[in-house]
Amino acid sequence: MTELRQYEVFWSQARRCTGFFCLQRSIPDVVSAKRVVAARGRGYSGRMLDFAAQYAAFQRRDPAWDGIVFVAVKTTGVYCRPVCRARTPLARNVQFYGSAASAERDGYRPCLRCRPEAAPFCPAWKGTRTTVERALALIEAGALDRGNVEALAGRLGVGARHLSRLFAEHLDASPLQVALSLRVQRAKRLIDGSALPLALVAQHAGFSSARRMNAAFAKLYGRSAASLRRKRPAVTMQ
Repeated sequence: MTELRQYEVFWSQARRCTGFFCLQRSIPDVVSAKRVVAARGRGYSGRMLDFAAQYAAFQRRDPAWDGIVFVAVKTTGVYCRPVCRARTPLARNVQFYGSAASAERDGYRPCLRCRPEAAPFCPAWKGTRTTVERALALIEAGALDRGNVEALAGRLGVGARHLSRLFAEHLDASPLQVALSLRVQRAKRLIDGSALPLALVAQHAGFSSARRMNAAFAKLYGRSAASLRRKRPAVTMQ
């Protein structure tokens, strides 16, 4: 099997495993009414969720919250999935975010243990045709790898400022921040799950060059993309 074919198979499996859209997991399915402040039709915002409920879910490693919130630890500068098996930090040292991009914007780096890039992407609002969901689908397909926010907004029939406001409301991050976060996540999954050369990883993840990918990894992880690749056992011929 060629490297490119291995990539195609891997990426197909990764999509099925992580589920870019978990639309079947609406708010009533994953959290009780007591945990969420009613928003009267408004979209998801990390500020709408009760801190005590989120922290309690984090303490019990509740998988229902996986992909809905991310847990940043102030003392380590790392953000995790709520199912991370690392030692639970004190409540005063924890901050919750509604997206990986918003945690990264504030300077937190992804946990190498629970791998936030592997979390199911489950926007916690109802509806299958919201503007933000459509925008996310287009970003995942590479709309901001090749274009700009104005062009993306035009495809959605809204203004760039309005789209940015929607992203701030629902994801607490800008479209460009979300796009960069998704590129890094795609690259990290490929680095972990394939033997593709880094130049091809960068290309398939949506970076314009391996240099730009390495710069993004250095800024986010504090280390190069190559240093995150797990050593694979040598294959011997029988």
